[in-house]
Amino acid sequence: MARKTKAEAELTRQQIIDAARRVFYRCGVTKSTLESIAGEAGVTRGAVYWHFKNKTELFFAMRAQAILPLLDHIDDAILDESIADPLDGIERALQQMMAGLKENKVAGEVFRIASLRCEYVDELAPILEDFKRSHSLRIDKMTLAYRRAAKKGTLREGLDPRAMALDTMSFFEGLLRRVALEADKGIITGNIRAMIRAHIALRRK
Repeated sequence: MARKTKAEAELTRQQIIDAARRVFYRCGVTKSTLESIAGEAGVTRGAVYWHFKNKTELFFAMRAQAILPLLDHIDDAILDESIADPLDGIERALQQMMAGLKENKVAGEVFRIASLRCEYVDELAPILEDFKRSHSLRIDKMTLAYRRAAKKGTLREGLDPRAMALDTMSFFEGLLRRVALEADKGIITGNIRAMIRAHIALRRK
């Protein structure tokens, strides 16, 4: 019976996360309420509070489930020492992130929510701080990869690894933003792979 109760609780938790994603996407995070999410999930407000103390915690749970696995994969690719050329690792990481957002509808929706449907103020301010920390750590990892490329002689001479990491992150974030804005229009999505290859090619010796 205990296992059944635990399974039922986990099912309810998942229903709430799925409902939150739909409500956030439809209404925006700021205008969404736990009451509206409870109604979408078909549960009571008390059930929502039993699993999540506030909207911020619910947002983090949604993001962790949909986006963090993709980020873990790109972090692994950036620092994968089995890849002979670290520049190939960086390119693979960027390509994998884009492919994941395209192939995984839920991840794509959560990314668009985070990019376009959330104001990071008041109770949602901690989400922005978490994004900043993750961004800083990813730049550090990419800087290390560029340094490895410099040591192996594959990075074009005269390029500073830290500056290249910042430039690549700026390029990639701009690309992600365009994809989020275009949604299903696909104005540039068909050229993404080529754009990433060209970006990395400019850094090759």
